[in-house]
Amino acid sequence: MRNKVTKAIFPVAGLGTRFLPATKSVPKEIMTLVDRPLVQYAIDEARAAGITEFIFVTSRGKSALEDYFDVAPHLEADLKAKGKDKLLDVLNQTNMDSGEIAYIRQHKALGLGHAVWCARRLIGDEPFAVMLPDDVIAADKPCLQQMVEAYEETGGNMVAAMEVPADKASSYGILDVEEDMGSMVSVKGMVEKPKAGTAPSNLAVIGRYILSPQILKNLDEKQTGAGGEIQLTDAIARQIGDESNGVYGYRFNGQRYDCGSKAGFLQATVAFGLDRDDLRDDLEAYLHEIVSARKAAQ
Repeated sequence: MRNKVTKAIFPVAGLGTRFLPATKSVPKEIMTLVDRPLVQYAIDEARAAGITEFIFVTSRGKSALEDYFDVAPHLEADLKAKGKDKLLDVLNQTNMDSGEIAYIRQHKALGLGHAVWCARRLIGDEPFAVMLPDDVIAADKPCLQQMVEAYEETGGNMVAAMEVPADKASSYGILDVEEDMGSMVSVKGMVEKPKAGTAPSNLAVIGRYILSPQILKNLDEKQTGAGGEIQLTDAIARQIGDESNGVYGYRFNGQRYDCGSKAGFLQATVAFGLDRDDLRDDLEAYLHEIVSARKAAQ
């Protein structure tokens, strides 16, 4: 019987320089998408997939992120006194029970692989998920839940994947596909940020992973890759060809938004706003007004 995936690592140590000056004092992960911080979307997705232990790899200046998941007694008392029960329920959903969440410091920015390796002692000898909060995925069934269900059939190591335009492939880890089985592909190679024109496919790795503990042992060697950093994709690629612990790509059903970029963050804000019953009408009317004004001005 395959071990269940109950632990997830959230690498959130980055400085968020693309969002300066906001990220001078506000961690990027708690910047709000409509009315919830980015990290809350990741937490909700993880919970839906059966994750019960949440491990955050942080760095200096992330105390606001830690405070976000803590109880806020004065605010709770104020909402309760004013009878704002719905807001109190929303607030309580952001609290994490004692022992449910852990924080590990990454003292040097040595790459995503190094960030994941920092959590090795809390993972032990169990399969685990890795979630990048920058990648927000809108889906009827949460992306990680789709992957967990597929993992129960395959085992091994699994990465979320989606097709990207050929001219964008150099910004991603790209899969070299051995066998395409529809939603699932078996992988014979992985290339991190290939040079233009050299990508083996246009199937890119997106920020959701289910990994075996062997990946952490591979990361122990601290081999550097693209950009002089310790790349997670390199550690995963070493498992290709392992019959009992191979590598698969999973084409998830859903729309991914790159909220690590300003354009992607704005696109996600519009999309998630339009999906809200309480916001849709006003937002649609405003967008229609803007488009009509632009057309009239041309």
